[in-house]
Amino acid sequence: MSAPAKTNEAAANAALEKALRAAVDGGLAHLRRIDPDAASDMDVLRRREQTVPSIVIVGETKRGKSSLTNALVGVPNLSPVDAAVATSSYLEFVHGSQVAARAYVPGREDPIPLRMEDVRDYGTVLGNLPDGIRPPRRLEIFHTAPMLQYATLMDTPGVGGLDSLHAEVALDAVERATALLFVVDASAPFSQPELNFLIEASKRVNMVLFALTKIDAYPGWRTILDDDRSLLRAHAPRFANAPFFPVSSRLAELALQMPKEAASEVVKESRVAELQHGLIGLAAKGTALKTANTLRAVRTEFVRLDIGVGDRMKSADPDPALAERLKEERQKVNSRKRSETKQWSLALNTETQRARVEAQSRLRQYMTKLQEDFVKSIEKGANNKQLPYEVDRALYAVSVRLSHELEHRFRVIGQRILASVFSPQELNYVLRRLNAQLRHALASKPQKESGGDNSMVVMASVGSAVSMGRLAMQGAAGAASVAGMAAAGGVVFPVVGVGVGLAIGAFMMWKRKGQASKQQAKVWLREVLGEARASLSDDIATRFTDLQYALTLALDEAIERRLKQLDAQIAEIDKTMVEDKTSRQKKRADLQKERESLRARIKQLDEVLIKARSIAPDAPSDTQGG
Repeated sequence: MSAPAKTNEAAANAALEKALRAAVDGGLAHLRRIDPDAASDMDVLRRREQTVPSIVIVGETKRGKSSLTNALVGVPNLSPVDAAVATSSYLEFVHGSQVAARAYVPGREDPIPLRMEDVRDYGTVLGNLPDGIRPPRRLEIFHTAPMLQYATLMDTPGVGGLDSLHAEVALDAVERATALLFVVDASAPFSQPELNFLIEASKRVNMVLFALTKIDAYPGWRTILDDDRSLLRAHAPRFANAPFFPVSSRLAELALQMPKEAASEVVKESRVAELQHGLIGLAAKGTALKTANTLRAVRTEFVRLDIGVGDRMKSADPDPALAERLKEERQKVNSRKRSETKQWSLALNTETQRARVEAQSRLRQYMTKLQEDFVKSIEKGANNKQLPYEVDRALYAVSVRLSHELEHRFRVIGQRILASVFSPQELNYVLRRLNAQLRHALASKPQKESGGDNSMVVMASVGSAVSMGRLAMQGAAGAASVAGMAAAGGVVFPVVGVGVGLAIGAFMMWKRKGQASKQQAKVWLREVLGEARASLSDDIATRFTDLQYALTLALDEAIERRLKQLDAQIAEIDKTMVEDKTSRQKKRADLQKERESLRARIKQLDEVLIKARSIAPDAPSDTQGG
């Protein structure tokens, strides 16, 4: 890029960041005047610490994710490339002043320092862990590679096929992404599991780029790229024009082994540099990405306020029939408060018990399927030495999936119980209170070992699809999303995650007994899965008890709030009814002016957010779709 072009690009980026900051500042200033509490929440969101952007690399097995990670970093074999399906960890590559590694092991507060030669042992089941060490969930690898100065790369090599339980583990890693690099290869177009995973992952991260690997092995890769774009247009149109970067990690690695004079052409053919530059360019706009996310949250607050003004406009020009309907509703709510408290309690108990039975049934199905699959594996004698590590990984994946399902079941209970009493907009307060109560319940339950030194299973509360960190931000971005989703007829509800994995005792028991014969391996498996199922069943029951208690409190408080709101609305209508026509017209005109101001502000924010689309890196010219 020429010097003038670089200058122009820098100026454009600076102008975009300035426009985004100005839009956020202006939006917050206006919000402070009309809703100080919402503005305070947005201030918290804006002040969140900006770290180095994190690029999470995901994709189906055997697509070359780990090889691509090594090519991007420029260090062969930094991420183990021949054990993609055999690890329960994801590997996070961070810039450091020297090469180092550390492992985050369940049950230990501090990470374990590693030598680089230990990464294979800790990060894949092809290695051997020291006695008494459980498989780590995450490895952090520090390296001096220039690429890592711009962005942290997170490889997810051990999640299995995207159509398996282990896709849940990859989605758990996606929670930490600033952007997603989705890896497909040139052997065949998107599979349905890949498309399903992409759609689910895109709910967690906005910016998605694609890498098309192995182009050296498949000369017809452009046809596959066209097919991929067609499939995206049909099944995930949001990504139809997302940037695709064709690469060959093998050629990039080969170039590192060649003399410098001969390597340049091979580097060019590998096309990895194009992807590196795209990621570096994206990372350089990390501040703009963060500011754009804040601006989106501010916009949602203005949409919520616009809905509120619309409701007030109806009261400013009241229909006598509306007043009567409100009075009838108040009478019904008050009557139900006096006469139906027991019925509400019974309904809540019924819904909770139903959801609990459903959750226990799903748990039974998952554990039965796991046992069947592992028994078949034992019979085949396929890598039985690593059975404990595979079981631990599978239990972790079950934990993540169960947490997702608990979130869904809690939301259904909220819809059936709370939504029968309150309008969607009024659920905001109820749900904030409920979130706080459930967060407290979660925080009060520490990790527990089910037994002493010989315990087989360790239980821990873990974050899930809706992490507790984001629940803590419910008053910030969450306040907007609660109001926005409620306005759309949905109910935002918290989730309390569950977690289970093998304790050290399980690994010790395996070494003493499990490896001796297939029969003993099956006995060990039944004991482990039986204890895991019992522990998860107990934990699920506890979660539902917490939920039922919190819902009971929330229901009582929310009924009182609803009565006060109805009283205020009726009083406002009664007051308006006695006003003369001129006063009503003036009030309505003032509200119309307020609404126009809000909508003008929303339009201004939209104009800036449209400009923010330029944050995405440009795809290579020969891959841009039409």
